[in-house]
Amino acid sequence: MKIKNTKKAPEQKVVARKTAKAAAPKAAKAAKQSVTFTVHAEKGKAVYVAGEFNGWDPAAKKMAYKARRGVYEATVNLKPGTYQYKFVIDGVWCADPQNAESVANDQGTFNSIITVK
Repeated sequence: MKIKNTKKAPEQKVVARKTAKAAAPKAAKAAKQSVTFTVHAEKGKAVYVAGEFNGWDPAAKKMAYKARRGVYEATVNLKPGTYQYKFVIDGVWCADPQNAESVANDQGTFNSIITVK
């Protein structure tokens, strides 16, 4: 003899859930690297570095005087690539005298070049 269950099973609610889609692999971002610019100039000068990396703003990146070495120094974080730059010493734009890599500009002078790998 079979026993019949007369109770109904409680109804179950079906819940639709959104699941996170697997993110598409992102291209590896090129890590920025610290690049230190140095230039010899007399103590007390107003010295800046300007270039493609800061919109050629002559006052965007002030360089600090390092008395022990007698140089002005500034560090900029740059992505890999090639950048043109100049120093601005007391308002006078100067190519980097320690860097032989340069390119002519539209002002009839030269911009120094740095390549970050």
